Amino acid sequence: MSDAPSPAPSAPYNFIAERIERELAEGRFGGQVITRFPPEPNGFLHIGHAFAITISSSLARKHGGRFHLRFDDTNPTKEDVRYVESQMRDVRWIGADWGEHLYYASDYFGKMVEYAFQLIRQGDAFVCHLPAEQIREMRGTFKEPGQPSPHRDRPVDENLAEFQRMIDGHYKEGEAVLRARVDLAHPNTLMRDPIMYRIHHAHHYRQGDRWCVYPMYDWAHCLEDSVEGVTYSLCSLEFENNRELYDWYLDRLGVHHPQQIEFSKLNLSHTIMGKRKLLQLVQEGRVSGWDDPRMPTLSGLRRRGVTPEGLRAFIGALGVTKSPTFADMSLLEHHVRDDLNRRAIRVMGVVDPIKLVITTYPDGQVEAFKVENNPEDPSTGHRELPFSRELYIERDDFREVAPKKWRRLAPGMEVRLKGAYYITLTEIVKDPQTGEVVELRCTHDPESRNGMSPDGRKVKGTLHWVSAPHAVDAEVRLYDRLFTARDPNELPDGASWMDGLNPDSLVVRRGCKLEPALADAAPGQAYQFLRLGYFCLDSEDSRPGALVFNRTIGLKDGWAPGGKGSDD
Repeated sequence: MSDAPSPAPSAPYNFIAERIERELAEGRFGGQVITRFPPEPNGFLHIGHAFAITISSSLARKHGGRFHLRFDDTNPTKEDVRYVESQMRDVRWIGADWGEHLYYASDYFGKMVEYAFQLIRQGDAFVCHLPAEQIREMRGTFKEPGQPSPHRDRPVDENLAEFQRMIDGHYKEGEAVLRARVDLAHPNTLMRDPIMYRIHHAHHYRQGDRWCVYPMYDWAHCLEDSVEGVTYSLCSLEFENNRELYDWYLDRLGVHHPQQIEFSKLNLSHTIMGKRKLLQLVQEGRVSGWDDPRMPTLSGLRRRGVTPEGLRAFIGALGVTKSPTFADMSLLEHHVRDDLNRRAIRVMGVVDPIKLVITTYPDGQVEAFKVENNPEDPSTGHRELPFSRELYIERDDFREVAPKKWRRLAPGMEVRLKGAYYITLTEIVKDPQTGEVVELRCTHDPESRNGMSPDGRKVKGTLHWVSAPHAVDAEVRLYDRLFTARDPNELPDGASWMDGLNPDSLVVRRGCKLEPALADAAPGQAYQFLRLGYFCLDSEDSRPGALVFNRTIGLKDGWAPGGKGSDD
């Protein structure tokens, strides 16, 4: 066998990076790489957006270029400043730095109108008074060309006047639109005299009531990139057909022409990415909001305890191609666990407590056991954990009748309390009315302090615990995958995507007992509850004296191929 080291794994394929490298070598755009991320402020960003953000921002950073954040706020009926604020927070959180290059499409409205007048003067645009439904019907099919609007050959002077009347508010919504005059027989139906402007008598969150004509996305989008000097306009494959229209607009205007490159957007198993469907979950109360920790939104992931480093590691493991990208949730979970394992403080937390009394331990005595915060990171140091006669352990760590190969607590069985003593169960106390087990009584081996037996005997089970007099009460929320279905959009005939929702995606446990150090838990700090998983303090619902912890993820992947079951 050769002793030569194994070759380092190759980086995932990125066809955009290869193309830009090639074009830079050819001197295109003067060697500049200027990219952007253009979200519409009508919802919260999700993990698919993080994929796109990372692609654009990393390429700009790699080549010493610029990355722009631009809000595509061209629809006043659906946009809100709270979406702008959340999206800025999310883009910054994922690690993309736009510096001073923050822009808004609405700031270009005046410039876009000037460009529209230019196309009208060139005979490339006209005002149409047909209803929107009739415009769609006259567009034709893939086999039949479109039919011309009766206003298509209106003289330039009349079109100029009519467009000005639209701007001045003389028309109601739906009474007039501005259309490009392209080609009614074009095989790409988007090119069949598309609408450029429609009328909205609505208040814009930034522009107020200044405008009543608003640009359509296809008209505005390419102009925004052009005005900002973007060199590479990177977007998902759904805009591939739109590129031909963007090129037509820019070429007819004779302005700066960015290069659009499309890539396959990210899809992730056991969740959904469509903004409309995410909004429906929020509106129907299926989740608590856009930042519900079960949601694939960046706000939800952050609240759940996922770190930007873990998310970027996941994205970095994916390639950038034109082939469909459908990543399994287990890959994301792997990178999240790997990241949290390095940074999480190890703590004791009992989610479903049952009291355990050590009858041989002196009443009133308290010891302090020194425990390490994170064996993966010695710089995190140690802390002292109080130990007393009365403890809490997990109810699930006890069986009155032990099954075969049981390694935890049962009558007569000896187990180790993590970092403390060996104990043996000697008595079970039950509620006389219900028969429920309410207390376990044990003896301990005082020579086994710190979990080490002087005679070298070994025990099969190790339990985590919390000292009862020192315990901190908390609510613990056990989050799991939002959908049991691997692809909620591909359910059997007759089933709605909502039918794939996981009924156990959230289990709330109240009356949990945590070690006293967690009374001062820090938001954003990752904690590993020993044997239970990774947790974080909830940033929204937690209050002093009323702590709420969210489970980020379990310690291992407990999902079966069928999509059911967790490690809980």
